Amino acid sequence: MKKLVVLSGSGMSQESGLKTFRDMGGLWEQYDVTHVASPQAWGTNPELVMRFYNERRKKLWEAKPNAGHIGIAELENYFDVHIITQNVDDLHEQAGNKKILHLHGELRKARSTVDPNLVYTLKHWELKMGDLCEKGSQLRPHIVWFGEAVPAIEQAIPIVKDADILVVIGTSLVVYPAAGLVNYAQQKTPFFVIDPKKPDMYLSNVEFIQSKASEGIKELKEKLQKYIG
Repeated sequence: MKKLVVLSGSGMSQESGLKTFRDMGGLWEQYDVTHVASPQAWGTNPELVMRFYNERRKKLWEAKPNAGHIGIAELENYFDVHIITQNVDDLHEQAGNKKILHLHGELRKARSTVDPNLVYTLKHWELKMGDLCEKGSQLRPHIVWFGEAVPAIEQAIPIVKDADILVVIGTSLVVYPAAGLVNYAQQKTPFFVIDPKKPDMYLSNVEFIQSKASEGIKELKEKLQKYIG
């Protein structure tokens, strides 16, 4: 099987009812979202940060994979599919994909504030002040906040380098370091971009599908027929 690598972003989950930061207009209630999704915010007002993520997590608990997620999962019948996602939801997992790398963390998980290796899967949407890790430290959202390093990027680079086919869906490729991943693909690697708005890109071998995720996946499947076998 050929290795098909999918880079997915927030537009992927938009059709499942999960708002992007752009949908919010950069604001949550009266707060700049970068001010409630940062280490500084956690240090000064952790209750506010917790409430922000609890609201997002509650929406995820109610969300279901859309046709785009399901379409990508179905590609596992024909390709060795690897997903590198900027999304913190688990809709790719719910749809049935097996190989998923989350660059920016996972909303259904929490981690220790003293030991980042202590990560826990939440059984409920609400994380509270006073919820502690086994070392007695407060749990925080397992999310890469604005201003924090993206450690998973090092795992993502060799995945992209080895891709036989590269697909970008639901991301405008403007947020770094994730946006830089496409530069690691081999020059002759077939490259598809699914997005309602054609992004500014100057890479060769790019084929654009100007559509939202659910519709774009249908067209992508047709274009991928010649690579099956």
